[in-house]
Amino acid sequence: MSKNQNIIFTNGEYYHIYNRGVDKRIIFLDDEDFWKFFDCLRDLNNETYYEERLDALGLSVHSCKERTSFQFRELGSFIHGQEKLVDVISYSLNPNHFHLIVKQLKDKGVSNFMHRVGTSYTNYFNKKYERSGVLFQGVFKKIHIDNEKYLLWLLGYINGNIEIHGLSKTEDYNWSSYRAIYKACKEGTSLHPLSNLSVLSGLDIVLSQFFNVDEFEEFVKMVISESRTNKSMKNYLLE
Repeated sequence: MSKNQNIIFTNGEYYHIYNRGVDKRIIFLDDEDFWKFFDCLRDLNNETYYEERLDALGLSVHSCKERTSFQFRELGSFIHGQEKLVDVISYSLNPNHFHLIVKQLKDKGVSNFMHRVGTSYTNYFNKKYERSGVLFQGVFKKIHIDNEKYLLWLLGYINGNIEIHGLSKTEDYNWSSYRAIYKACKEGTSLHPLSNLSVLSGLDIVLSQFFNVDEFEEFVKMVISESRTNKSMKNYLLE
């Protein structure tokens, strides 16, 4: 694996992206914060502007109306029709940090995506909590996932991350990709495509790693156990 400074992002390659709050501060204080970051991952994975997304809903910048469920579905359809910057393969949003596995689809896709997400979420957070300045600990960290063994391990590590830290059972946690991937492994995305409101895309690489949903579930449990007990796994514990 190649870590951080020397990475040149390449189309078709996979990357582990992660960052935490400056001074290890909490960056998600309530469900609204988690939802906002989730929405950023979904809505900003393209080159559209805020005004374009509002226009797709028949709204203006000055509109204060509460979004309806119909408008959210319309937004999902609009976003789904845009060309993505990256595929988001997995994510975990923890109180003071986040992890992503992404595949770059367009030139500078990872950098542009993370800049859009980081800027939008920081502006939201600072306005809500009446603060100023940086929110994250420098530029996002990145590791090139250069082999299938490492990719497979990270699928387990990120989807089990909240339990590795002892904060929640993986299957009970709302803010990781575990449940969506579990469902995709169980049903098959070719028969049951992901919702237009999903953050995830490009899950074929995940489905190819597991014969059935039980294998996925057992693998995540194994990675959780190994990460918490095996000192040789400390290089994966990036926080």
